[in-house]
Amino acid sequence: MRVELDNLSKSWDDVIGADRITLDITDGELVAFLGPSGCGKTTTLLMVAGIYKPTGGTISFDGHVVNEVAPKDRGIGMVFQSYALYPHMSVFGNISYPLRLQKLGKGEIKERVQAVADMMGIGDLLDRKIAQLSGGQQQRVALGRALVKQPDLLLFDEPLSNLDARLRLTMRGEIKRLQEDLGITSIYVTHDQVEAMTMADRIAVMSKGVLQAYDVPEALYDRPKTLFVAAFVGNPPMNFFDVDIVRDNGDFRAKSEAIDLVLPQDRGEKAAAADGKVIMGVRPEDINVVGDATPPAEGLTLNGEAVVVEPLGREDLVGISINGVDMRVLVDKTKEVAVGDTISLVFNTSRAQFFDPETELSLLWA
Repeated sequence: MRVELDNLSKSWDDVIGADRITLDITDGELVAFLGPSGCGKTTTLLMVAGIYKPTGGTISFDGHVVNEVAPKDRGIGMVFQSYALYPHMSVFGNISYPLRLQKLGKGEIKERVQAVADMMGIGDLLDRKIAQLSGGQQQRVALGRALVKQPDLLLFDEPLSNLDARLRLTMRGEIKRLQEDLGITSIYVTHDQVEAMTMADRIAVMSKGVLQAYDVPEALYDRPKTLFVAAFVGNPPMNFFDVDIVRDNGDFRAKSEAIDLVLPQDRGEKAAAADGKVIMGVRPEDINVVGDATPPAEGLTLNGEAVVVEPLGREDLVGISINGVDMRVLVDKTKEVAVGDTISLVFNTSRAQFFDPETELSLLWA
């Protein structure tokens, strides 16, 4: 099923939940709605589901406007954050409930429930009550109940938020595999950018009801079009610095009281087009610690003091202060950086991002 949203809006008096959202989702695609709490992602999902009625704009399924179509007639399956399972029913009862509402025959219901349960790896749990299941098993029941209807569109509202970290990792892989195998168009709401980046074909990044960007994960990460997207997509988050772009002996340089770095010609020219200060963004992985035997990179090296070290396993996330400006850097743990150390940092300015501080739009990609 192809889904198209055209200037879709939802408001309650002066409160805006979604503001003129326009995007298209192709048949068989998994699209993530990503953003912080209150950004409008669930509001938009509930309008697609038919639970909220839009204030303005249209929702189309395969070219047909469905604004006035009842939720039960939209051909959707939905998985909620809270699972919304019936505790007095067995696993079989929960999964079969949508089919019983359709008044299908007992034989067909049993066959379809067993097939879906086997697909979800809970085929031997059909007689159990919900209270007898683990969180992961309950999530599989909720997903099975959505799939048993054989929907044209699957909607997920933060379905993994209640699971522990390891189970979330397992379940997001299973959901992605099932979605690809079945070819069902899906919308996945999440505030977790790792979930969105690893699962989605495309991501709609939202803030305060406004669609900030809609693109493939790689483009959002490498070519963010707004300051919000650059800050929200990526873990650890991007470092930002207020700098002036100046021309010095033919080179473009990003300069402030703490920073003086040479920029590539193409990025320097675009950044210099802005009048006054700009915001420069550099991801932690694009700043490298210089080893003792490594010669300093002219125009790209700065010295700073390590003020905090957070072990992450194979690498450390190190907080650095340079003349009162703080930043975070990913460092191989074998370098054994300790708090108080003075270290030299080489900046990969060929991956630096630049934003207009007033419009917060990218000076490179917008």
